[in-house]
Amino acid sequence: MEVPISDDKANPVKSFIAGGFGGICSVLTGYPLDTIKVRLQTMPLPAAGQPPKYKGIVDCTVKTFSREGVRGFYRGISAPLIGVTPIYAVDFAVYAAGKRLFQTDEHVKLTYSQIFMAGVGAGICSALVTVPTDRIKVLLQTQPVTGPTMYNGLIDTALKLYRQGGMRSLFKGTCACVLRDSPTGIYFVVYEGLQDLARQHATSGSITPTSTIFSGGMAGIAFWSLAVPFDVLKSRLQSAPEGRYQHGIRSVFKELMAREGPKALYRGALPILIRAFPSTAAVFIGVELANDLLTF
Repeated sequence: MEVPISDDKANPVKSFIAGGFGGICSVLTGYPLDTIKVRLQTMPLPAAGQPPKYKGIVDCTVKTFSREGVRGFYRGISAPLIGVTPIYAVDFAVYAAGKRLFQTDEHVKLTYSQIFMAGVGAGICSALVTVPTDRIKVLLQTQPVTGPTMYNGLIDTALKLYRQGGMRSLFKGTCACVLRDSPTGIYFVVYEGLQDLARQHATSGSITPTSTIFSGGMAGIAFWSLAVPFDVLKSRLQSAPEGRYQHGIRSVFKELMAREGPKALYRGALPILIRAFPSTAAVFIGVELANDLLTF
C-alpha cells in the first residue's frame, strides 16, 4: 500500500525545528503520568506480609499529591524540557531525512514499509540523544521524599553522575533506550496511515486538527503497546545503584523474571497508555503547527 505525503520534499531542517516544538508540547502535557509510571515501575518488592508501596495508579497519584502536592508530579521536569528539544528534533529530522532518501521527486508517494524504515532509523538516533536526560529524570522522579536529598535538580544530578562514573554513568541504559524506541517505525506508520484516511474522507482533502489529535494519539498508543516491557527494564536499570546489574539490561531481565515474573514487564502500563494519547497528540499538533508557521 502507498501513503501520500505532502507535495514538498521532506525537509530535515524544518522538521528539526518543528519536532523540537512538538516535543515541548508533549512533555508539558504528559509529564505527571510519566512520574506515576516511573514510580510504579521502580517501586521495590514489599517485605513479607507488607502492602506494596503503591497499590496502583490511583493510589500512587493520591500519595504523590498528599505528600508533595502538584509539584511532586513535575519533579525532574527540567531534564526532559531541556533535553526534549534535541530529542524530538533529531527524531523528526532523521525521519524526514529517511523519507527524503526514498523520494525521487516532489510528488512521490512512499510505501508504508518505507515510512516504517525511516521511522526505525529516527527512533534509534533519537534514543541515543534521550539516554542522559532519561537517566537524570528517572533518578529525580524516584528519589525518596523524606531523608537526605541525593540530587538537587538537573545540573547537580548530571555532575554527580559524571563524578561517579563519567560519561558511562550518564549513558547508563543506552541499549534499553534503543530497544524501547525502535518501534518508532510503527508510530509513524500509524500516524501517516490514519492521516491518509482522514484526507480521503475530508471534503477539502487536507488534514484537520481533529484528525491530527486522533492520529497522533493512536500512534502513541500503538508505539507504547510494544515499548512498555523495554521501558520497564530501562527504568529499573537507570534507577539502580552503580554495580547492581553487571550485565545491564540482561541482568535486569533475569532478576525481574526470577523474582516477579512476566507480569512485571507491564508494570506501569496503564499510566503509560493513558498518557500516550494526549502526549503524542500534543507532539503532532505542535509539529503540524510549526510546519504551518515555517515557510522555508
